[in-house]
Amino acid sequence: MRLAESGGNAVDAALAAVLVAMVCEPGVCAPAGGAFVTIAPADGSAPVTVDGYVEMPGRGLPAERFGRSVHEVSTGYGGGLTTIVGHGSVATPGAFAGLDLANRRYGRAPWREVVAPAAEAARVGFPLGAAAAYYLDFVREGVFDWHPDGRAMLRHPDGRLLKQGEVVHIPHLADSLDMLAIEGAAAFYTGDLARLVAADMAEHEGLLTAADLAAYRPIVRPALALRASDWRLATNPPPAIGGVSFAAMLALLGDRPRGAWTDDDVRHLVAVQDAVLRHRLDHLDVAPDRVAAAARLLDVALVGDLAGMRTAASTVHVSVVDEEGTACAVTSSAGYGSGVMTPGTGIWLNNSLGEQELNRTGVHSLPPGERLASNMAPTVGRRDDGAAIAIGSPGADRITTALLQVLAGYVNGGLPLTASIERPRLHVRHTPDGSVVDHEEDLPLPTLDLPTRAHHPNAMYFGGVGAALREADGTLLAAGDPRRAAAVAVMPV
Repeated sequence: MRLAESGGNAVDAALAAVLVAMVCEPGVCAPAGGAFVTIAPADGSAPVTVDGYVEMPGRGLPAERFGRSVHEVSTGYGGGLTTIVGHGSVATPGAFAGLDLANRRYGRAPWREVVAPAAEAARVGFPLGAAAAYYLDFVREGVFDWHPDGRAMLRHPDGRLLKQGEVVHIPHLADSLDMLAIEGAAAFYTGDLARLVAADMAEHEGLLTAADLAAYRPIVRPALALRASDWRLATNPPPAIGGVSFAAMLALLGDRPRGAWTDDDVRHLVAVQDAVLRHRLDHLDVAPDRVAAAARLLDVALVGDLAGMRTAASTVHVSVVDEEGTACAVTSSAGYGSGVMTPGTGIWLNNSLGEQELNRTGVHSLPPGERLASNMAPTVGRRDDGAAIAIGSPGADRITTALLQVLAGYVNGGLPLTASIERPRLHVRHTPDGSVVDHEEDLPLPTLDLPTRAHHPNAMYFGGVGAALREADGTLLAAGDPRRAAAVAVMPV
């Protein structure tokens, strides 16, 4: 809010908000992860995505170092989640570099002002939010308790767990953010923070080295363009897989729903999700060239070949539009958390190498320097009458299915944006035994050919869509998802 009041634009506000979320949503996200920033500039120039996602580390390390310092944990989150944690699960973080570049190229406010709200929150402490408390109840013991620094942050001195609303204090984090504010992202990649991270990794046989940090570069890519009714949308392009999966689903869904969701629409929605997610698992996730594989997926989807398709945690999101029409959507993830907090920094690190659903070829199978696959799909759009939207969601592989249902209900079905976000959802989950339709129990389901599994209403499992809309007449609207205790704000102009 302060950035908007002092002349910052949508990009500045979105970056500041996501940095605050990285600090104030422990477990749900962490500062040393990855991020994508999708921007539609107000001047009408082509939308772009700043890729600040994580890379495979290990530059210069001998082969025998790979495969070490990882351990598997099982949790009850989402009905049962297995992930890999430890120093060896940490990928090269890209979020700081990506956010810094987005600010320099597309923002207006000085970087130090963008970082300041997060540093202030870290300095004074912050209440443990509902979404973080819910997630930590499932994963705290397996993911965070094994590391002494992380354990200390989430428990009282007598060992009792911090509860929702109790204040979290993370020593050293404000100082680290102050360094980033003054020196820019270089503080984390070549400065004192880089030296602390690399030294701790070397001591505990992680793969992340000083060479990996120094070599990291964010990439500005043309956003993936798609059309939905009278909206021109732009989302995260390959090599990330979230945007192309979302685009394929939206194309296959066509103009449904034509008003309220009918039983036939819901059956088609299930078929589309099942086909695209199965194709992704069988082809896109394991493709040596994800860009080419993504192009093939879109070719099939754009001709509506559903039959041909079948044969072929943790995250935070911020959406902002400003009065000029700039739209910015930022999604950031640190996986499910590695449990590692670099001593002396207050910075938790990602476990992106340990996200088994995204690393189907093995935890340390990629060559150093290669970008990892990602489900994230921050999306912006402009309607033919000039309205602008920024939208996205956290939620691993539920990101794409949540966005699909919200945008289809809003763009095709004519639902108000808030109502479309609040509407009950479903997600087709693939297991070794076949597909299962996960759904919120207040969603009326027709008879389906697949087994179903009910979740309570407004389940965090189904994502947390956040959207910001500027209507053609300049009216501003922000809409947040009750599934993740979203916060919204509208600045009068």
